[in-house]
Amino acid sequence: MADAKAIGSACRHAMRAIEDCYTLNPQADKAAVFGGWREMDEYMRENKLDGIAPVVPRPPPEAASKPAAASSKPKAKAPTDAEDEEDVEEEPAPKGGRKAKAH
Repeated sequence: MADAKAIGSACRHAMRAIEDCYTLNPQADKAAVFGGWREMDEYMRENKLDGIAPVVPRPPPEAASKPAAASSKPKAKAPTDAEDEEDVEEEPAPKGGRKAKAH
């Protein structure tokens, strides 16, 4: 619970919205995160402190929702130029009578 409260405080100090804080820390207790965020907000207002812009960007929504194992799957191999040339099929001849290769 103390960790979640610290997470909320850090999020507020980093000028993150409470919703972003919840998204970036799904394992943390939301009530404790909010408590820390609110306390830091009050402290910063009373002492006229500015937040610090976060250095680490927010992850894309799909990356945040996918488990780590899913992102480690090997990707399909893209064909090379040599493979493309072998698979070239001829297209029907245009009105001029010449055949064109498809690319």
